[in-house]
Amino acid sequence: MARLAVILAFLLSLAGVAQGGERSSLLPEVPKATGEPHAEGSLYWRKHHMEMMRHDRDLTLRMGDREIEASLKGCFDCHAVKDDHGQYVTVKSEKHFCRVCHDYAAVKVDCFMCHRSTPADNTAYRAMATAEDPASIEAYLARLSEETSE
Repeated sequence: MARLAVILAFLLSLAGVAQGGERSSLLPEVPKATGEPHAEGSLYWRKHHMEMMRHDRDLTLRMGDREIEASLKGCFDCHAVKDDHGQYVTVKSEKHFCRVCHDYAAVKVDCFMCHRSTPADNTAYRAMATAEDPASIEAYLARLSEETSE
């Protein structure tokens, strides 16, 4: 079903190009990113972002590798969206970067059931728990609980 939605989105984008280069009003209005463009190109990331994030999730969770390329934190470095008051919007907002395309393609975004949907205002969230220190696991879970209740 998701592949059908992606194919439909692609065909609609081709229809927009066929109209003399004008942007079709049927396509979602994707917020502009800040920072440097992806080396692989935006089209590559649009197509493969889930596979890359899933791969890096597995490296982090199963192998303990914290130096990964496709992390939500990395996405927020360039793709966080602010509202009219200068505050970052959460995934509850239709303006949220992830939701714009996911809503258009009717694909549920479930990352934020566990992860925050805005950039952190500090780096404390980077201090992850380690199996060698059980107290760090308790501290990490307490921080996570506080963040998700916000």
